[in-house]
Amino acid sequence: MPVLAAVTGGAGVPGRARRPLIYRHGMTVLIIGGSGFLGTELVRQAAAAGNRVAATFATRPGDTPGVSWHALDLRDTDRIETVVAETAPRVVVNAASGGTDWAVTAEGPVRVAMAAVRHGSRLVHVSSDAVFSGARATYDESSLPDPLTPYGAAKAAAETGVRLVHPHAVVARTSLIIGDRRSEHVALVHALASGTRSGALFTDDVRCPVHVTDLAAALLELVSHDASGIHHLAGPDAVNRHELGVLIARRDGLDAARLPAGLRARSALPGALDVRLDSRATQSRIHTRLRGARQFLTAQPAAERT
Repeated sequence: MPVLAAVTGGAGVPGRARRPLIYRHGMTVLIIGGSGFLGTELVRQAAAAGNRVAATFATRPGDTPGVSWHALDLRDTDRIETVVAETAPRVVVNAASGGTDWAVTAEGPVRVAMAAVRHGSRLVHVSSDAVFSGARATYDESSLPDPLTPYGAAKAAAETGVRLVHPHAVVARTSLIIGDRRSEHVALVHALASGTRSGALFTDDVRCPVHVTDLAAALLELVSHDASGIHHLAGPDAVNRHELGVLIARRDGLDAARLPAGLRARSALPGALDVRLDSRATQSRIHTRLRGARQFLTAQPAAERT
């Protein structure tokens, strides 16, 4: 009988017993993009669950103790094969992103999926709400991608390629990922409030933000459930960028009145205006609670912020 280690993922759900997420003790988890914002939290939680953790980085490794770090360029098929062969992971979680670089964002995940199949590894691929145009506003897991931007097109292509190569993979779409100032969205609010950056937070640009700790826990829980297919992992609150900025400013003790507002529709920026991921189907199948921005962006002692 295998020895088991357990951790509880995410925040507790009122009225529901907190049940542990079960991982096989000593299972190896490979986090692609482990030095990034989401990747760092995935590494931390996977290690805390008692797993052996390997992680990749593009420029510099992270600093989580006990993790083996591997330099990786997702354009390099041979290097991907080498890393997967050396680490022999039971699970691969791809949390990397190359922006609009097609070779990294669209083709790289397919290379990872091919290596995962060859070595018998489960795969979780992190995608984005950028695959949608906003024409429907609300999108569930059955919605077909209709991207407007090169980045969205690359993420949509990656989803298709990953699922063709690795039919049992999880493709997890998410929205704006919030936490401390390592989050680009939080960093932007601080820069605008301090006057070190110009720009505006749009009142017509709506998303469903998710907290990084909730998202990482949910991704790892999907592994423990032996899930596959498309899953949406976003918060239940639809907020515009300016409202999100005000919530962040209030949490962090900044002057929200210093945050300039604007309309994305009047700017030259491409992309969807209103994209709301409906995560209810996935939420009903997992224990990790995906909190809304209005809940997790409440004032907290600085030591408790993630």
